[in-house]
Amino acid sequence: SIGQLKRLEELYLGNNNMSGEVPSTLSNCTRLMIIDLKINNFSGDLGRVNFSTLQNLTHLDVLRNNFSGIVPESIYSCSNLIALRVSLNHFHGEISPRIGNLHLSFLSLARNPFTNITKAFHVFNGFRNITTLIIAENFVNEMMPQDETLDGFRNLQYIHMADSALTGHLPVWLSKLRNLKVLKLSNNRLTGPMPSWINSLHSLFYLDVSNNSFAGQIPIALMEIPMLKDNTAAYLDPGHVELPLFWRNISRQYHFLTAFPTLLNLSINNFTGVIPSEIGQLKVLSELDFSSNKLYGLVPLSICNLTKLEVLDLSNNHLRGVIPAALESLHFLSALNISNNDLEGPVPTGGQLSTFPDSSFDGNPKLCGTMLIHQCSSVRAHPIYIISPEGMPPDHSRSAGPPASQHPQLDFRFHRGPQDSLGLAKSPCRAGQRGRGRGRSLFCGSGCAFDSLNGERALWPPDWREAARGAGRQRSS
Repeated sequence: SIGQLKRLEELYLGNNNMSGEVPSTLSNCTRLMIIDLKINNFSGDLGRVNFSTLQNLTHLDVLRNNFSGIVPESIYSCSNLIALRVSLNHFHGEISPRIGNLHLSFLSLARNPFTNITKAFHVFNGFRNITTLIIAENFVNEMMPQDETLDGFRNLQYIHMADSALTGHLPVWLSKLRNLKVLKLSNNRLTGPMPSWINSLHSLFYLDVSNNSFAGQIPIALMEIPMLKDNTAAYLDPGHVELPLFWRNISRQYHFLTAFPTLLNLSINNFTGVIPSEIGQLKVLSELDFSSNKLYGLVPLSICNLTKLEVLDLSNNHLRGVIPAALESLHFLSALNISNNDLEGPVPTGGQLSTFPDSSFDGNPKLCGTMLIHQCSSVRAHPIYIISPEGMPPDHSRSAGPPASQHPQLDFRFHRGPQDSLGLAKSPCRAGQRGRGRGRSLFCGSGCAFDSLNGERALWPPDWREAARGAGRQRSS
């Protein structure tokens, strides 16, 4: 039997479609340091093995089997154990306080029906060395622990608490995790606004809070997370993990956290307002997903600064206006979805934009283009889109009428403006003098006009800028 292999130090049986019970004689292999039984069909009670005899054991991985009962108490006697993964089994009950005796750096309990998350976190609070904590699909329908005294796992770099229908707000103790790189909280029932302390997570480069019930505007604090702006420092500490992490499918294994993409996913929530132009600061983002919220206003031109972007999803919102042609500069973009908004005008065809299917643009009946059923006419009038300073909901959107050159009551002033608050690129207008009018002025700069009578901004399509300039020159001559 396997118990006769007294000098065995490492046992790798993963991915072999093995079944049955693990023999109790495994406890005779007292030199064992690594036991890898992952992705098999082993069943029964893992407690048949007396782990207390395996004092050299450092890594135990029984991921994706059919073990049942409770996690064997004898495991907590393995004083050298630093990595424990019992995910995707049928273990149940509460987390034993004895697990706090271990000096774990990696713990994965995912997809087991464990209960009492508050008690579990008070146990985890004793972990001083833990860097990876995975408890997804557990503690279903319980409340996210809110105890602000939780501060023991300051070295935590990766936390996965998704798919548990957890309720409550983002807890303040998360703000103390200054080494946190990856935070996964998707598919829960968390509520409230995104807290302003989110930018205190200086190491964070992967944030997924999709499919929750967060509300309010997208905070500027999100645009101030350092590692989403420049992640050069991340490679000084690549975030080595003791056991490989699986992401999106079982074939993708990650041994370093920096192998994960830089990601910001706020999809399927109740966020409102406009997309902040400061989004353009997150220049190392590779995936951006704001889909299925209640966002309105224009697609900010500053998104075109995200030159490393590979995935962009703004679908199922109330966005309006034109698709910025400068999106053609996103040469790494491999997935785009802006369907089900109120966008209009021609779909740009340069760069990667010509490679996406029509489904990327569905649900925008005012859009036209070669890849769409609705073809663009050769001569097309462009409206001016008005946005109030605080943003205007889609049901209040309006058009400013005919071209400025045909508007007798408007007079124009031109200035050389830097990048404006909508994130438009620098493109100064020609200087001119102010003419006579009825107290209503339009200032042109960076493709943006300002209506001083109504206190509103208006985005001018390029061919209207020339009309506006011409009108200004005619009045000043």
